[in-house]
Amino acid sequence: MNQEERIKSLRNKLHTYNNAYYNKDESLISDLEFDMLLKELEELEKKYPQFYDENSPTVRVGGEVTKKFESFNHNYPMYSLANTYSKDEIEEWIHRIEKKSGQNINDFSCELKYDGASINLYYEKGRLKRALTRGDGVKGDDVTSNIKTIKNIPLILKGTYPEKFEIRGEVILPINSFNSLNDKRKEQGLPLFKNPRNTASGSLKLQDSKEVALRGLKCFFYSIIGEKSSLYHSELLEKSRLWGFFIPESMKRVKSKDEIFNFIDFWEKKRVGLPYEIDGIVIKVNSIRVQNELDFTAKVPRWAISYKYRAERQKTKLLSVKYQVGRTGAITPVANFEPINLSGTVVKRASLHNSDQIEKLGLRIGDYVFVEKGGEIIPKIVGFDKLNRGNFHDLIKFIEYCPDCGSKLEKIKGEAQHYCKDENNCKTQIIGKIQHFVSRKAMNIESLGSERVILLFQSGVINNIADIYKIKIDDLVNLEGMAEKSAFNLVESIKQSKKQPFSKVLFSIGIRHVGETVALKLANHFRSIENLINASYEDLTSVQEIGNKIINSIGNYFNNSQNLAIIEKLSEAGLNFKIDENKNKSNVLNGITFVISGTFELLSREKIKQLVFENGGEFSSSVNSKTNYIIGGQSIGPSKKQKAENLKIPIISEKDFLEMLDT
Repeated sequence: MNQEERIKSLRNKLHTYNNAYYNKDESLISDLEFDMLLKELEELEKKYPQFYDENSPTVRVGGEVTKKFESFNHNYPMYSLANTYSKDEIEEWIHRIEKKSGQNINDFSCELKYDGASINLYYEKGRLKRALTRGDGVKGDDVTSNIKTIKNIPLILKGTYPEKFEIRGEVILPINSFNSLNDKRKEQGLPLFKNPRNTASGSLKLQDSKEVALRGLKCFFYSIIGEKSSLYHSELLEKSRLWGFFIPESMKRVKSKDEIFNFIDFWEKKRVGLPYEIDGIVIKVNSIRVQNELDFTAKVPRWAISYKYRAERQKTKLLSVKYQVGRTGAITPVANFEPINLSGTVVKRASLHNSDQIEKLGLRIGDYVFVEKGGEIIPKIVGFDKLNRGNFHDLIKFIEYCPDCGSKLEKIKGEAQHYCKDENNCKTQIIGKIQHFVSRKAMNIESLGSERVILLFQSGVINNIADIYKIKIDDLVNLEGMAEKSAFNLVESIKQSKKQPFSKVLFSIGIRHVGETVALKLANHFRSIENLINASYEDLTSVQEIGNKIINSIGNYFNNSQNLAIIEKLSEAGLNFKIDENKNKSNVLNGITFVISGTFELLSREKIKQLVFENGGEFSSSVNSKTNYIIGGQSIGPSKKQKAENLKIPIISEKDFLEMLDT
């Protein structure tokens, strides 16, 4: 056996032993024998670097130092889950999805909801290629070097597996590993970690992967993405177990709501003795075809729901209420109370949301209040001790004037929030608008983060979003933390932002209720900011799914002379306030309304929507008499298909759709 063959043999053996030990709890050889083989491999790899393998078992010990974690877009968004604390709400969810899919659903997968950090792994030809954190759900940080140190994550797969796929899991820190870490930190006189969840999440962003390797992290997998070889979610997970992934034995396929409730009750009693933290149960529709039919809302999958166990509750003294001003002028009251330890973290404040909530709670300063963590994450006051109250004259009453600029607050009919309407003179609102304007989903000025926005505003360099495009290097170099290179990068990033399309600019200027999708609809319908400013009520109502709330907000924004002046300055700076008709693909879809259903191979659903809008078409979420075509992929929803047949609406493929664009 030559040296290359010996190296490959050692790697294969060590991968097998690792998988057996960390995923099956089987020791195929002694620790000493394992260490000797690993040491031999390390020495051979040093001696023969030409046989380097990025997924060698030797990477488990770490050693790579990462100064900056590069960000990448997820191929498929990482959505959150809808939460419930009630079995009645689970029944309502089942009724809802049955109604939407037009069929009885009696096949579910029940899984534990692990309390850690979500991760998305990319595999090609059986080898780990990239690991991304969840990030904002659209874009995550590349933590591959750190992920490779987690010993129960396979670097090279076994058996027969897809050419390319993604798998998602939760990186967790077992309770015994957490306690061991804190014991060592206590001995060294270092601050103790607060809880396993935060420690797991923080570990993924450590710069030295050798330190990550010492943390004792594990990864539990729960979802395969981009793989179509099975009809059922549970079957895909079982297959992935054969490839080398750790799929917890607690996962269970159930056939009724009663079996779901039995699973919930069983683990509510058993969770206390688990070696890791969970905060609930995840229930998923097991059929992948039905999952595709149910699809997603803007934030969550319709085919899954999380049942959360009741949170820990603590009592503490309410000390004060302060009022925060948001980017849109919304006023949020925040309660400050004596610090308490809640679910492993120190908590000393909680949002009271709005005046209705304050009135409903009837709190007084000095009350002893009950605090919980909603979803074990967000602290909230849920009541007060009736026998331990503050003075009656300290009853909390919502403020009448803005705490920042002193303007009279207004409450819009039909909304719970109070607002400061002096948006162009209220400093907190101005800063918030600038922070929104420069954010990644808006103008994407990468070198201008939230803290730097505050610095530039407080230094007088900028007073509104239009001032960003007047910034020069000389304005920046004398500011704290702004070396010449940083100043140059910021100015260049500002120049690059001028390339953003009209829809992004429209979203960026911060009109209330005009999110990304609405901005895209408005931009493609009106084609320029001038047309939008001059649009009548009838013009606006002609845009699909644009209702009165959005129309009123648009009217209020453009009726403000200061806003119009800022738009004029931005236009003079070179921002895109119209769609370049020469660059637009075509108007071949004018007057045509599409509905999308199923999964696709060539294009993502978002890309199809974008092409529809860019070529003059309209998109609708439901099939009706105004629908011209359904763009149908694999597993098209049966209810949509039936409705299309009843209304004689053609169902076309994505290839047919692309051919329409070429005509």
